[in-house]
Amino acid sequence: MAAHRCNIFMLVFVLCGLTYVFVRADIEDTNHVKDAESVAVDIAPKANIGASLRSTKTEDQTQAAEEERQWEAETNPADAPSDNKADHVHDTMQNLDSRPAPYAKDQTQEAAEEERQWEATEVKEADRVPDTMQTPDVPPLTPAKDQFQEELVIRPLHSGDIYASFQFRTMWDTDFLRGSKVSHYRLFPKSLGQVISKFSVRELHISFTQGYWRTMQWGQPFLPSPPGAELWVWFQDTVTDVDGAWKELTNVLSGIFCASLNFIDSTNTVQPSASFKPLGLGNVTDQRFLRYAVLPREIVCTENLTPWKKLLPCGSKVAVCLMFDALMKVASSQSFRLSYNTSEICHNSYCKSTVWELRQTLNVVFDLHTSGQGKREWSLFKMFSRTVTEACPLASSSKVYVDGELFELSPTTPLLSQAVVLGDRRTYSVYDLTNQATFGQTRSLNMLLRWRAAESGDMLRPLLHGERYVAGYGLQTGEIHTLMYNNHPYRAFPVLLLDTVPWYLRLYIHTLTVTSKGRDNKPSYIHYQPSKDRLRPHLLEMLVQLPPNSVTEVTMQFERALLKWTEYTPDPNHGFYVGSSVISALVPSVVAMDTNSTRECPLFSSFFPCKEESSYFMRVYTEPLLVNLPTPDFSMPYNVICLTCTVVAVGYGSLYNLLTRTFQVEEPSPGLAKRLANIIRRLRGVPLL
Repeated sequence: MAAHRCNIFMLVFVLCGLTYVFVRADIEDTNHVKDAESVAVDIAPKANIGASLRSTKTEDQTQAAEEERQWEAETNPADAPSDNKADHVHDTMQNLDSRPAPYAKDQTQEAAEEERQWEATEVKEADRVPDTMQTPDVPPLTPAKDQFQEELVIRPLHSGDIYASFQFRTMWDTDFLRGSKVSHYRLFPKSLGQVISKFSVRELHISFTQGYWRTMQWGQPFLPSPPGAELWVWFQDTVTDVDGAWKELTNVLSGIFCASLNFIDSTNTVQPSASFKPLGLGNVTDQRFLRYAVLPREIVCTENLTPWKKLLPCGSKVAVCLMFDALMKVASSQSFRLSYNTSEICHNSYCKSTVWELRQTLNVVFDLHTSGQGKREWSLFKMFSRTVTEACPLASSSKVYVDGELFELSPTTPLLSQAVVLGDRRTYSVYDLTNQATFGQTRSLNMLLRWRAAESGDMLRPLLHGERYVAGYGLQTGEIHTLMYNNHPYRAFPVLLLDTVPWYLRLYIHTLTVTSKGRDNKPSYIHYQPSKDRLRPHLLEMLVQLPPNSVTEVTMQFERALLKWTEYTPDPNHGFYVGSSVISALVPSVVAMDTNSTRECPLFSSFFPCKEESSYFMRVYTEPLLVNLPTPDFSMPYNVICLTCTVVAVGYGSLYNLLTRTFQVEEPSPGLAKRLANIIRRLRGVPLL
């Protein structure tokens, strides 16, 4: 009986297992069919709709004909919407092409034309879509509202070094500021988008620079920046507490970019009155919504490059991004600069729509001698330890520009492009990475750059240049000198000078002098905001006319303050940094500038919008200052502690020993004869002596 029951249980268990297997297989087949249908809808929506239409017609053609006749009898075909499947699909495809629907003159003729159209579609795409697939109507696909561009510019410097500039541009037609919540991000980095939306940011500009750009040896860079970290932000006019938003924004950006931006506070933040106008659409004159700060002592290294790469759509895995993946070579260059620039710009020349633009740049100067080459010959592999193998699949444009006027390139390219940058027109060789023929049979691009001659010729002198230094002796007073060079032979132009001085350098504004060619040069505009101890720095802005071919010197005396001992840095004898001066000007141009900012052009030639053909905007930064302050001897507390502890140990130790020590009289030990006698007496049993 027990064996019979066991057999029954085994049979039931086997039947349940077989039932589970068959049901599981049926579910998997159904899922595979659904997945195939979804894939087919993504690949060929028209073919799927055609197959659905064909299967619907073959199932019940009589019913469709009766519905069509009923619709013609009861509805005016000229102005009523169609209930027919083919008419609805036709309207859908017309909306996809962004064209208005055609006027229906004859409903029967239109239905026949649409039927022939879908039959032709079925014949062309029958080999890709099965007849059994039936899908519902697919909504019209909207075109992508964002795009991404990337480029690499290689330019030789007259010192024999190489200047490489990476440019990445992301544009997105969206709305961050008008109350609409953006939840889906495709190319634009989500972290920056949330920052713009939360803090109502109109423009955001950040730069991290290691090293100093030697203007007189290398010429002007594409986008200048001061050493250290620089941050300036324009807020929307709806922000009520700008200082609170600025403080919170700096802390958030410090975490995003792995930098010390959280050290920005009221002691190093200013509100310029004329400098740093918006570069985008914001034509705002209310400077209350502008904040500017600089940290000249910020050290830029590879830890700042990692979050910078994460903001790129393709990261650092493919395309031009792959070139700067060699972190050590980039960080060991003479000049290393990272920047982020976000603003709202016009989408076209009519400016009927706007887009948000994010520009990420990386500029590197490779030294010829420290690289160990010893000869004037470069290649992509020698600079970055790798070659270009493919373009970013998300980029609409991926190009490499090489200044071919001084280089012999291998392999050569037939594509040439002329660009005007900072009043200098040059011809560049263009390598289009989206064209597979660029990579050749090796499927990689490794350009070889040879100098055409031993001497590179005369360098075009920068028309505007600035320098700055500290004069004086002692640790009580000093003098700041700012030099502005106008190298134009016959044109004078005004410049706007911005100076930010920390509060512990107390300026004597009555000692301000401006001289040009040995004569006083009275500024036409001066704005000065005095400092408050431990609250805000000095701010000085002035508009000065620079005579042609001249040097204008601005001098001002100051007095050094004595800080509290808790306000000194861990290395106070190294000195205290003072941020660079900022010189902004519209410089006369010898070539015609392009005033159409929406025209397609290389990214490196369109940083600043140009309003006039005869001039271009330029911003120049001077060197930062290193000032010594009266510093106390921080080793004196250590010396005092050591001396005090020694005196206490000697004095207190002696007194303690005298008070607590006990003295005992010890008998002198017996002589050798007495000890021998006692041994003999002990052996004889006689009392000891």
